[in-house]
Amino acid sequence: MIWRAALGPRVLFALVLGIGAGALAFGVKMPLPWMLGPMICLTVAALAGLPVEGPVRIRPFVIPVIGVLLGSSLTPEVAAAVPRWTTTMLLLPAFLAAAAALSYLLYRRVGGLDHATAYYAAMPGGLNEMILLGHAAGGDERRIAMAHACRILIVILCVSLFFGFVLGVRTAGGRSWVPLDALGWRDWLLMGAAGVIGVPLGARLRLPASQLLGPMVLSGLAHATGLVHVPPPTLIVIAAQVVIGTTIGCRFAGIAPRLIARDMGLALLSSTSMIAVAVAFAALVHWWTGLPMAQAFLAYSPGGLAEMSLLALALHQDVAYVAVTHVVRIVLVVAGAAAVFRRV
Repeated sequence: MIWRAALGPRVLFALVLGIGAGALAFGVKMPLPWMLGPMICLTVAALAGLPVEGPVRIRPFVIPVIGVLLGSSLTPEVAAAVPRWTTTMLLLPAFLAAAAALSYLLYRRVGGLDHATAYYAAMPGGLNEMILLGHAAGGDERRIAMAHACRILIVILCVSLFFGFVLGVRTAGGRSWVPLDALGWRDWLLMGAAGVIGVPLGARLRLPASQLLGPMVLSGLAHATGLVHVPPPTLIVIAAQVVIGTTIGCRFAGIAPRLIARDMGLALLSSTSMIAVAVAFAALVHWWTGLPMAQAFLAYSPGGLAEMSLLALALHQDVAYVAVTHVVRIVLVVAGAAAVFRRV
């Protein structure tokens, strides 16, 4: 009954479009094709008024899959590299302040939004958290939601296409194909347990994005200790990416293009300014520590945690470094946004 309600005609149509778009993106060797293809296709379909709806009820079931996948990248070598991340973390508050201030000025001065709406639209934090905080502060909930949906879409699109077509990265997902029968019964049991137990564990520990981070931590422990040596099967990972990409694109469903044009234009200016600040801070981290600039750039890019971590995996960057930086970013923004707003 739950799955029947979750898979209505509009959702099924959206998923069919997403699968087709993912296959096309894979065929033209687009980076991260099974997420980026559906995301682009469903954004166009939603803006065109086609009867599509995001699989939002399915998404909580596939996010743990991504968490388990990301955890499979954690190795003992990653733990040894943690001390090199100190500079990135120390500079993170300054990056957040600079990116948010510049974005706020654009929303306030160029967009003419009221103070509360401009402030929470400019915060590079989680979409749901910023909508709730912005609404409580008296902001326009719809425009805040639109700003963050557009930001995530634009950042993922710009960053992935830049790496793929400017830097020449050509990947189909970052790893070779892992068939279903590559996993033994112990692999299925341990990774399944990481996904199932990790979600409530992450919520109990009050981790941000607990549906992703809980399974990621348990999967990382299993892989780092040698209990498991393979990632989740590629077919399952592809299904999870299609659902995520389709959900992002369908956020624009039911909104007339003329109503979204101005907000998307403002989001483009805001996202571009944040990306420029991210490039500057990534260059500083590279100069100071010697960490690859591409890696630092992904860590500072103001996209979603799951999406930017997937990009790091697809582009052969340090997934743990990127994911941890985004976790700290979300914690800092969620914890400090309301306090700073009251003072400002």
